[in-house]
Parts: sequence; structure tokens; C-alpha cells
Amino acid sequence: MIEVNNLFNIFNENEIDFYTGVPDSLLKDFCAYITDNSDKEKHIISANEGGAIAIATGYYLSTGKVPVVYLQNSGLGNCVNPLLSLADKEVYGIPMILMIGWRGEPNVKDEPQHIKQGRVQNSMLDSMEIPYIIIDKNSQNLQKQIIDLKNKSLNEKTPVAIIVRKDTFTSYKLTSKNSDNLELSREDAIEIILSKIPNDSVVISTTGMASREVFEQRELKNQSHEKDFLTVGAMGHCSQIALGISLNTTKVTVCLDGDGSTLMHMGSLPIIGQYGSSNFLHIILNNGAHDSVGGQPTLGFSVNIKAIALASGYKNVYSIYKKRRIRANI
Repeated sequence: MIEVNNLFNIFNENEIDFYTGVPDSLLKDFCAYITDNSDKEKHIISANEGGAIAIATGYYLSTGKVPVVYLQNSGLGNCVNPLLSLADKEVYGIPMILMIGWRGEPNVKDEPQHIKQGRVQNSMLDSMEIPYIIIDKNSQNLQKQIIDLKNKSLNEKTPVAIIVRKDTFTSYKLTSKNSDNLELSREDAIEIILSKIPNDSVVISTTGMASREVFEQRELKNQSHEKDFLTVGAMGHCSQIALGISLNTTKVTVCLDGDGSTLMHMGSLPIIGQYGSSNFLHIILNNGAHDSVGGQPTLGFSVNIKAIALASGYKNVYSIYKKRRIRANI
């Protein structure tokens, strides 16, 4: 297996020391090491992958150095436009290294939402004419591969990619986590919410832990999944799915969103503020972390989401920190 500190050192030795992106479960050990060992100005966890391409572009334009953009392959969708219309060698020619976690690799067991993405991932990169290498736990001569890839990126003025297979990195636990000493856990909040909303409510839950915990609560209490939509993919879009449903039903429509998901496509909030009706309940479960991919921090605790929602046209907004307040306000 590849030691995360060794890869970090190889990058540093070759003047590759700026990182941005959205955390991924296959890359979580390396992402955690970056979080713990990079200077604050040298590592930016972006709101979405397209934004990371733009940040990396700005870094190269101001320094002439090659940045690293890390992402799960599902994030390629957010990257396509800035990669092709901004960073491509036929436009501005921005060198950068994409580090992509290969979810859904053919013949490797994975969750259903990753299967198609994993199958077409390399074809997408080929179509975009982005050169790439594939690494795994048995990779040799990693330093030479990184040097060659960096030089190709600089010489050809093009983004390049490192595709990372499952179980490539040694384990590393994040030490600089946001405080989790909160009275209200996400799981507790979901349990209370599901017990308080009307029985015929439609529930749309976001990618990751929230959807898993909705499913587990229904199973635990022998309840039907019929009116639940678990948004297992398409991170950041569950609130717009919920909006589309709410406009075509009189039933209470509950969106269980996350802080990372909300930040990823925050432009959705004004759309909800403009078009959302009284049957729409948007609940953002804010724990300040990308919890399902290693716990790397979001800006959830630094941003006044309540003020943003009010400014976006939401009629009523509450910040709730205690179990009894959930029961009182739903």
C-alpha cells in the first residue's frame, strides 16, 4: 500500500504543495493527511469540484506552480465545464493534477449509484483529452510517475489525472476535526424529525449518512420506505428534488439536507425562497463535516446559514441545537 506521508513528501519535493477539492472516501486517508499537515493557505476544501478547478486555476496563474485537485469520480460532472472551457489547452492551458477516487470500478464491489460512473470514468477523461495514470496499492516508481505527470502537465499546458483505486492508501486518522461535542447528533435529530412529521409526509434525504440513517430508522421501527426518496448520488441536489416534489403535492415535503450538500450548490436556496410553498420543510443537519468521507471540515460552523436562508426568501427560519426544540418547532 502507498504510505500517505510518502506521497505527500513526493509532491512537496517536486514543488507541488497546494491542494483543493471535495473529500472522497477512497482518498480520505490522504485528504486527512493533507488537512493535518498543510498550511491553511495551501489547502482549501472547496464547496464543489468545479469551484476547486477554478481555485486551482487562480493558484497556477498567480504562482506558475502545479496544484492538486482531489475529488471522487462522481464530482467529474461538476468539473466538466471549467475543465473544457477554462483549463483546457485550447483555451487557457492550465496545468493541474486531478486526483480522482475510482468509485464503481468494474468488477469491484460498490454501491449502485457508483457503477455507471465507474464504468464510463476513463472514457470521459479520454473524451476530454485529459492524460491520466492509474495507481493502486501495488504501484511502483511512484516518484517517477508523479514527475513525468507534472512535466506533461506543464509542457503540454493541460490538466492531467491520477486515478486512485480502492484500498490504495495506508490508514490515517484525521486529528484536526471540528468539535463533535454537540448535544444533538444527526442520528438523534433524524429520529425525532421522523417521529414528529405527519405520517404521510414525503421525505427526501441527502447523500451519505443522512440517507443511511433514514433507511435504518425505518427498518428499526418497521416503517414503510414508500414515501422516502434517498438521494444516494447527485450531492447538493436533494433540496431541488424536494422542491420539484413539493410543488406537485399537498403533502408535507421534508428535505433532510446536510451542511456540505447545502454549501455545494447554495444557489438553490434563492430558488426555494422564490418558489417554495408552505408544505416545504428544508432541514439542514449541520455538523461542520463531510462525515461520510472521513470527517474533513466544511464551513458549516463558520457560515450563518440562517441569515442566508432569510436573505434568499425563506419565510421562517430557525436554528435548533437541542432535542426539545426540534419537538417544539416541527
